[in-house]
Formats: sequence, structure tokens, C-alpha cells
Amino acid sequence: ALAEMTRLGVALGAREETFRGLSGMGDLIVTCYSVHSRNNRVGRMLGSGKTLDETIATMNQVAEGVPNAKNVYELARKLGVRTPLIDQTYAVLYENKPPAAALRELFERDPRSETD
Repeated sequence: ALAEMTRLGVALGAREETFRGLSGMGDLIVTCYSVHSRNNRVGRMLGSGKTLDETIATMNQVAEGVPNAKNVYELARKLGVRTPLIDQTYAVLYENKPPAAALRELFERDPRSETD
């Protein structure tokens, strides 16, 4: 995910090293692993079989990753930036792809450098 964030940010004019600090890696770690993260909660609920609508209905705050996933997906397509994790996240959130299928596709894709 950090590689994708970096590729997209650089395509928009950001400096690569920005993503190695708190605003990149730090935020990503907190979002992914903190039990207080709304995005973490959404991911866990989707992974347990809940639909996005069911998940959102249980929350009284916005999990910013949900609308951002759509915006980032569209921006990456527009800029021609390779984003396999974002693509699969978009498919789970907006195309009703089962999370297990998205994960399987990620694991089965041809390996390549993340710096390309």
C-alpha cells in the first residue's frame, strides 16, 4: 500500500521521501492496525462477511477510506498509475467482490518490483 501511495503521490508532484514519514507510513500503520481506526473496523467487518451497507449502518462516523478509495481509484486510472491494492479495495467496496476473491487475486498476480 505504501508503494502505491508513493507512486500516486509522485505522479501528482509530491516528493517520494514524504511518504516514508508520519504523513505516509505513519498514517498507514495507524489506519491499518489501530482498533480505534474506523477504516480498520470497516475492513474487519467486510472480512467477516458483512456488506458495505451493513457495515456503514453500524457506524456513527465516516470511515474516510470508503469514499477515498473511489476517488483514489479514479485518480490512479486517470494518471495511469499501477495500484493493485487500491483496485481490489475498490472492487470489494463498489463492485461487491468478495474480500477472499480480492485477496486471492492479489496473491496470484505475477510478481514484479513495486518501484516500477
